[in-house]
Amino acid sequence: MFADYVKKLSAVKKLRPDEERALWRAYKEKGDEGARRRIIEAYQPLVFREVMPYRALPAVMDAVQEGTIGLIEAVERYDPARGVAFSLYAVHRVRGCILDFLRREGTVDLPCLEASDEMHETAKELIAAVQPSVPELAEHHALVGVLGDAMARLPLQERRVLEGVTIGGTRAQTMAQMLDVTPAHIYRLQQSGIRRIRGMLSRFMQYW
Repeated sequence: MFADYVKKLSAVKKLRPDEERALWRAYKEKGDEGARRRIIEAYQPLVFREVMPYRALPAVMDAVQEGTIGLIEAVERYDPARGVAFSLYAVHRVRGCILDFLRREGTVDLPCLEASDEMHETAKELIAAVQPSVPELAEHHALVGVLGDAMARLPLQERRVLEGVTIGGTRAQTMAQMLDVTPAHIYRLQQSGIRRIRGMLSRFMQYW
């Protein structure tokens, strides 16, 4: 799954400064959901950079989801008029969401990750350089199967939103029209579904 995510990122086009300014105006002044979606898509590599140090962890895709939620929150709260680059504004929220998730899950001892050794390499940098072993790949494939089972156990609307918006890239506004609800309700369903999936996967990992 992480490999698929990385592959999709390669297709993301960087915004030109004038294009980004126009998108922010369209979203903040006119509520253009298409502009909002394009901004989130363009800044997904920021989430990727923050998740990369933890890519060897089994819960890496959960961390991606948490980072994306942080990115969405940053897009919604950002004020372009203040003159602060969005990347600088968003990175702290994205990183915070990822680290909060890892702390809650007890996935890793975060203070140890920040400690530098005598070669001035952090543990996060060392993790990023490790290639997955055969047992790790086996764990990955097992986790994919469990994820499919977990998706099947979600309430119908949550599953449709995760399959359509989170995985398939359908616009929240389009999904809202399909389900006859508001876009805000779509985001609530998305976050609720992610929490349920995370809970089911965390219970699985206790026995792995």
